[in-house]
Amino acid sequence: MRNREPVDTRDGWARYGWLMGAVWLVFLFYPGRALVRSEAEPWTLALGWAALVAFAATYLAGFVSGMRTPVGESGCLTQGFFWATLACALLTVPAIGWGTTSFIPFLMAYASYLMSRRWHWAVMTAGVAIMVLAVVLAASRGDTPVWSLLWIVLLMAAVNTINTWLITRSVRADELRLELATSEERESVARDVHDLLGHSLTVVKLKAELAARLIDKHPAAARRELDEIVHLTTEALAGVRGTVTGLRAEGLSEQLAASSAALASGGITMKVRGSANALSAAQSLPAAWVLREATTNILRHAGASRVLVELAPGTLSVEDDGVGLPGGGLPGAGLTGAGLPGAGLPGEHPVESGNGLRGMRERASAAGAELSFSSGELHGTKVSLTW
Repeated sequence: MRNREPVDTRDGWARYGWLMGAVWLVFLFYPGRALVRSEAEPWTLALGWAALVAFAATYLAGFVSGMRTPVGESGCLTQGFFWATLACALLTVPAIGWGTTSFIPFLMAYASYLMSRRWHWAVMTAGVAIMVLAVVLAASRGDTPVWSLLWIVLLMAAVNTINTWLITRSVRADELRLELATSEERESVARDVHDLLGHSLTVVKLKAELAARLIDKHPAAARRELDEIVHLTTEALAGVRGTVTGLRAEGLSEQLAASSAALASGGITMKVRGSANALSAAQSLPAAWVLREATTNILRHAGASRVLVELAPGTLSVEDDGVGLPGGGLPGAGLTGAGLPGAGLPGEHPVESGNGLRGMRERASAAGAELSFSSGELHGTKVSLTW
């Protein structure tokens, strides 16, 4: 298994996923009932009750630890809690004997969802084998076999195997989408830098050649060309810095902070609803790019005073209270207005001719998302990215 970054503990699942384990503790009713009915020595009963309480505590502690570990991996702490829960279960054997098998579903679920696939298969195989042995021994002694628990263990083995397989596939698919999104981001940066420098350097070369021809006979004209060269190189340098800054702030959380600061510098208030953790890692990268483009367009063209950014599972929306949409429901001079690069050409709507908007649509499409424009609650322009 490849090494991956630790799970973000700000994520709701990492913080509260242990509640899933807490819900299943209700089934400790069965070993508890076995202890109540047991006729064992008092000291073994006391040991059994202490072990039952310790089992519940270590089981929950293991879930808290395991939920903060990447899927398919098992940290030392998570493994330690597993062995602790197993030890607690075994300590009940003197008091309830084969009743200890009622702990098997807990141990199987723990190994399946909090540890690696190897642990899943090992614990599942051992659990099924122990239950089959218990049924065989009970039948050989003339006792009533615990068929219900055997079926529960078999059912859990099948369900856990399917669920963990689906979870692993989902995680790997997210990793692949993140790699593709990162590759798209790199290609976009390379294309932007190439276009920016290619155009600027071509113009600078022509003006430098012209200045060289004019410097002897028309020094004033040559100076004007040199001044324009300085202006062009300054703009090109600023463009490259902006591109590199955008690349460095590719994380959605970082881009939210960068957008808020940029808008504040323009006298625009930005409000955020939701959390960046609502989007997966693969979704965050294109979402950050769209947010960056939207922020740039708002500053340049919207004439807005307020911006609302909403984040929900699979959705990012950015809206302003600027000029808004013209008739027909297409973005006008606000967030996506005619002031965009390339806009205002004869016969072209500014939405279709704006390089920034085309880039936003291309990025959304490459990420498997849909980009849409509408009028939001601030009565300006709303850009929505939806998966």
